[in-house]
Amino acid sequence: MNHRQNAYRLTMRSLFIALIIIQSFIPLFGYIPLGIINLTIIQITVIIASITLGVKDGMFVGLAWGIVKLLMAYTMPSSLMDTLVFRNPLITIVPRILVGFTAGWAFYYLYKITHRLTISAIISAAIGSLTNTIGVLGFMFLFMPTATSHAYHIAQSLLAKTLMSIAGTNGIPECLVSMLLVPLIVRAIFHYTRLSPLKYN
Repeated sequence: MNHRQNAYRLTMRSLFIALIIIQSFIPLFGYIPLGIINLTIIQITVIIASITLGVKDGMFVGLAWGIVKLLMAYTMPSSLMDTLVFRNPLITIVPRILVGFTAGWAFYYLYKITHRLTISAIISAAIGSLTNTIGVLGFMFLFMPTATSHAYHIAQSLLAKTLMSIAGTNGIPECLVSMLLVPLIVRAIFHYTRLSPLKYN
């Protein structure tokens, strides 16, 4: 890979990270409010980065998202969940890195086999979005059950049922939104930039 390609890739990676920061601080850019629930859409940026730039850059953008979330939990907490749970890097950072990993590799293998951009992007978007939902909620249950129960004001015996309910009410709509938007945005990026499928994997 020559110097010009490296510079272009670095520029695109920086743009994705800048978008992650904007989405984290401006609610309507990172979350869709739907009455009693807020749908997270920041994972879409990580998924798109992993598809267009490759697995490593997708994981790096996911790392940036996790770090921003961790810093916000320490410096400007907005809920008990921030102070009790999201100050744990295992919960805020690791699942976001895994989004880039799973979505990136899923797209790599699917596109390599099918050569069909849309279907590969749709499935990769679903996998990446579910990785975020299952990763965050699963790690909360495994590693911080007491703190999570306190944050939700429930008995610890009800934690598993509560988290599964959240996975259904938030995780499924987030997955569907990702499956809708990712292929449209990825196709546009490949059309209007120098990037192409599997170029950096």
